Amino acid sequence: MADTLPSHASVVVIGGGIMGCSTLYHLAKMGVTDAILLERNALTSGTTWHSAAQVRALRHSRNLTRMIQYSVDLYSQLEKETGQSVGWIQKGSLSIATTQDRLTHVKRQEALAHAYGIDAWSVSAGEAKERWPLMNAEDVLGAVWSPDDGRVSPSDVCAALVKGAKSLGAKIFERTGVTGILTGNGRITGVETDKGTVMCDAIALCTGLWSREVGAMAGAEVPALACEHFYLLTKPIDGIVGNTPTLSDHDNHLYIRDDSGGLLVGCFEPMGKPIAPDVLNETFEFGLLPEDWDHFEPMMMNALHRLPALETAEVKMLLNGPESFTPDGTFMLGETAETRGLFLGCGLNSVGIASGGGAGMNLAHAIVHGRTAYDLSEADAKRFAPVFNSVEHLMARAPEILGTHYDIAYPGKQLKTARDLRRLPLDAEYRKAGAHMGQVYGWERPLYFGKTEEPQMTFGRPDWFGNVEAEVTAAHEKAAIFDASPFGKIDVTGPEAEAFLARVCAGHVGRKPGSVIYTAVLNDRGTFESDITVQRLGAERYRLFVGTNAIKRDLAWFRRHSEGFDVALADVTEDYATLGLMGPDAARIAAACGAEGLDGIGYFKVAPARIAGIDVTAARLSYVGEAGWEITCAAAEASRLYAALTAEGAVPAGLFAQSSMRIEKGFCAMGHELDSDVTPIAAGLGFALRKAGGYIGADAVETARASGETARIVSLTLDDGTAVPLGHEPVYLDGKIVGQTSSCAFGYRIGKPVALAHLHHPLADGTRVQVDIARTLFEATVTCGPLFDPEGARMKPVPAEA
Repeated sequence: MADTLPSHASVVVIGGGIMGCSTLYHLAKMGVTDAILLERNALTSGTTWHSAAQVRALRHSRNLTRMIQYSVDLYSQLEKETGQSVGWIQKGSLSIATTQDRLTHVKRQEALAHAYGIDAWSVSAGEAKERWPLMNAEDVLGAVWSPDDGRVSPSDVCAALVKGAKSLGAKIFERTGVTGILTGNGRITGVETDKGTVMCDAIALCTGLWSREVGAMAGAEVPALACEHFYLLTKPIDGIVGNTPTLSDHDNHLYIRDDSGGLLVGCFEPMGKPIAPDVLNETFEFGLLPEDWDHFEPMMMNALHRLPALETAEVKMLLNGPESFTPDGTFMLGETAETRGLFLGCGLNSVGIASGGGAGMNLAHAIVHGRTAYDLSEADAKRFAPVFNSVEHLMARAPEILGTHYDIAYPGKQLKTARDLRRLPLDAEYRKAGAHMGQVYGWERPLYFGKTEEPQMTFGRPDWFGNVEAEVTAAHEKAAIFDASPFGKIDVTGPEAEAFLARVCAGHVGRKPGSVIYTAVLNDRGTFESDITVQRLGAERYRLFVGTNAIKRDLAWFRRHSEGFDVALADVTEDYATLGLMGPDAARIAAACGAEGLDGIGYFKVAPARIAGIDVTAARLSYVGEAGWEITCAAAEASRLYAALTAEGAVPAGLFAQSSMRIEKGFCAMGHELDSDVTPIAAGLGFALRKAGGYIGADAVETARASGETARIVSLTLDDGTAVPLGHEPVYLDGKIVGQTSSCAFGYRIGKPVALAHLHHPLADGTRVQVDIARTLFEATVTCGPLFDPEGARMKPVPAEA
C-alpha cells in the first residue's frame, strides 16, 4: 500500500469495502489514474469480509438486473486479468415456494427473467428435491431454478479489484481516517485525514455502515442505518459433497448453502434489530456483534423444518454482522443534492457483493461522465425526503426493510414503520372520509376511500377494486377531487426566467402569461431527467409542478443549471395546496361556489379566480382524461375549499383511481414509461418539443429523429377481465418477447385490464399480442394511442410553434 498522501487527487474514494474497491478499479479503468482510496482501518474490515457473497442476477427492474449481470461478468474475468483468484463458484440458485402466493411470485420472477435474458425455469417439488437432497420438500409446491447464479469470496474479489486499480496507477491508503471534508461554494474541495489533507475534485463516499455520519461532514443527507444480520455456520455434515446451489426458502425467511462441508443458514427475519449510530465506532474492525440465540430461535425452527440434518449438526457459530439499510431497500448511488462533487455509493441493503461490480462501474461513470451508464433513478442519491434522514425514523424503518428482503411483491403493499411523517393540508378530512393511506416521499396520500381496514394482500382482484371503481365512476359521471398538493412546486422568478427555462425545458415556455405548458426536461443525451407542468403566472414569474418524489432531484437539477441566469428559485411545495376538480359536473360545482367564469379558461391556460371566497389559481388541464381544473390555493385555505366543493357534490378520489385513469388515457409517467434511457421521440411526445431547439438535449433529439426513431410506447387491452397485470410483464408476439409492460391497472371506463408497454419495435394498431402474468399468457390488443379519449378532456394539446 502507498505511504505518503498526495497533495491532490482527482477523486478520493472513502471506504475500502466492495463498493470502494470496485469504484476505484473502474475510475482507473476510465482513465482517472490518480484516484486514491482511503480506508480508516483495513480493506474489507466493515461489512464486506463477513458477507455471504451470493450473486443472484435477477432484480425487479431491467437495469438493476443489468447491473448485477455486469458484476457476474466482471467477477468471472477478474482472475484472468489480475491473476488473483476471486473464488467464483457458479452452482446456480433454487427458489422454492410453500404457498400458492409464493409460487405466483416466483413464477412472476421466472417471467421477468425471460424478459431480461436470464436463464430460469420452473421445476416441480420433486425436481427441487433432486437438486437439494438434504431438503425436506413435503410442503414445497414448486420452485424456480436459475443455473447462472453463484457466489464469490468477498475478500478475494476486493483484492483482485485493488490489484487491477493499482496496476493502472491508483493508490490505496489503509489506516488513514477521514476527519473532515472540505467544501467551498457548495462543492467538494478536499478531504482532511489523520495523515494530512488531500485536495480533490470529487469524493466517492463508499463508507457502508458509517455513511450517514461521513456524509454529514459534507453537509449531505445520507439516510442509511445498520441492522444486525445473522447467519448460522455448522461443522461438516454428511451428505454435503462439493459445492451446492443456493437454496432460497423465502416463505421461511431463509437462504441456505454449503460452507466448508457444512451449512450456512442465513435469514432475513420479519423484523430486524437496528443498531444505534454510536455503537459502531472507529475501532469496529473485522468486528461482529454478540450472538443472539433468542432472536434467531424462530428462524432456527424454520431451518430445522427445512433441513432435518441440522438436528444433529454441530454448530460452529452464529455470526451476527452489521449491514446497512435504506428507507426503501435500494442502495444510494450518484451525486448528492446538497454538495456538488460528493457521490454516494452506499446503503447496499445486504446485496453489496452482487451489486458491487456493476454499482462501482456506474458510480465511476457518474463521476467521470456526469451520469450513470444507464438509468438507475430508482437508486438515485437524491430520492429521499429530508425527513428520512432522522435517526428516529431510520431506527424504526431499517429493521422493517431488512424484514421485507424476502417479501412477496404484492400490489399495493405498504410499509408500516416511520409513517405519518408528512401530512397533507386535508389529512383530517381524508381520514374522516375513510381514506386508506400510502406513503410517497414521506407524504401520507389517499390510495382509495371507504375502506379503512387493512386490505388482504393478493395477486387476484384486490379488496379495493369496488372502491376505486366508485371513484372513477364519480370522476367520469359527476365530479371527483384528486389531491395534487404533494407535487413539488418550484417558483422561478427574475428578468431571465424565460431564458433560463427555455434552456432547461424542451417545451414552449415562451408562451404568454396565463399559459400552462407541458414540457420534458432533458439531459444532453436527449433523454428524460423529468417531465413537468409549467404555469406562467407573469412575465417574470413561473411555477413548475414536478413529481412528488422528484422535488429534491429536480430542484438540484434546476439550481445547477441556473448559474449565469438572473433568476431565483424557491421550493414553495408546502405553501400551497392543489386540488384537481375533474368530471362533467366540475363546471356546475365551480359556478355554485362562486366561480362562474372558471369555465371560460381555455385548455392549458391558468388564471386567478375566487372559489367560495378563496383566492386561487385555476389551470385548465387534466391528468385523468376528464375535463376540469387543477386549483391551487394557500395551504391554510385548503379545508375551506374542500368543504365548499364537497358540499356541492364532488367526492374525493385516490391515487389508484388516478393511475387507472392515467393509463386509460395513455399518459406517460416518470419512473414507469419515462426515464433517462428514453427520448421524447420514443415516448411519443415529440409533439411537445420546440422545433427551434436551444434547449439541453436538442441536438441529441434531432439525431434520434433523423435516425428514424419512432414511438414505441403503446396501450394494451387484455381480453380476460380477471387478469391482473402489475407491470414489468413480458409481451409476446408469435412466441417471441417484443416488449414489456410498464404501468398496469384495471380500466374501469374500458371494462378490461389495461397497460402501457414499451416495445422493442413498433407494432401496428390492433396487433394481437400476449402478456405473460406468472407464466400464464393472456391475450391482448395493441392500441397506438389512448384507450379512453373523451371529447373535451385533453391534457397535452399539440402545441403551436414557439
